[in-house]
Amino acid sequence: MPVHLGSVAGIRPGHEFLRRSEVKDAGLHRDLYRGISSLKGFPAEAIVLSGGYEDDLDLGSVILYTGEGGNQEGRQVADQQLKGGNLALHLSFEQQTPVRVIRKVRQGPDFFFQYAGLYLVTSSAAQVGRSGHQIWQFRLELMDEPALPDTGVALVQEPAATYEPAPRQLALSSRVVRDTRLMRAVKELYDFSCQVCAARLPTPTGAYAEAAHIRGLGAPHHGPDRLDNLLCLCPNHHITFDRGSWAVNDDGTLRGQPGRLTLAPAHEINPLHLHYHRRRIYQPHQAPTLF
Repeated sequence: MPVHLGSVAGIRPGHEFLRRSEVKDAGLHRDLYRGISSLKGFPAEAIVLSGGYEDDLDLGSVILYTGEGGNQEGRQVADQQLKGGNLALHLSFEQQTPVRVIRKVRQGPDFFFQYAGLYLVTSSAAQVGRSGHQIWQFRLELMDEPALPDTGVALVQEPAATYEPAPRQLALSSRVVRDTRLMRAVKELYDFSCQVCAARLPTPTGAYAEAAHIRGLGAPHHGPDRLDNLLCLCPNHHITFDRGSWAVNDDGTLRGQPGRLTLAPAHEINPLHLHYHRRRIYQPHQAPTLF
């Protein structure tokens, strides 16, 4: 199969596949196992986000993607080299060619694959990862895909019956499993006091506060369950934050209401999560229209 950069006819962002083989059959990715789809000497065609690298960070419209090599059961055990798929992604950065992104989405014990769209590699750099080994890390940002031309004829979303998913009839429900240890940890950092209003709610069983994810765990946000994605809030500020009434600037000041976020020395918030919330969740208040 020759190199194919860019969109695949008939496949739009959000298209789902039950198996990795269906992703390959659709022409989105040429390999069943490797994360980076490429041919020697050419920019990368596509990547699959599967959560297999500890230094990955998926913020939806912005992705920090760890290159291939030196990984064993999710942990980096050796340095990565600028070759193979890593070199292909570096060429994507140098030449600013689009990369197709396919995301592995987990739903409890089950998972499926979803086409996320076209991304541009906006940075390519070697750095030391969490395990102390050199990794190649690439920053990708979502592109706006052009709309399909209006031909007056209904377009079929599935390009071929060979990879069309069967109708889903599974009656099981699924939910995101939250790490309660992290949720308790962020509350204890602030002695169960809200980081916005300092409210500490006493109850017969102890003080009460809520752990709020800056970027939600479930669809459509797919945020990480990590301390740098958590805030300690009172119930009022939790619900208004989740619904976009206010947001946090990178310097800790609030947007949408006065004040500043209290921040404990041991609590480092990832600014990418704050940026995601401001861009995708926060809704600035509009003055009511007077008649």
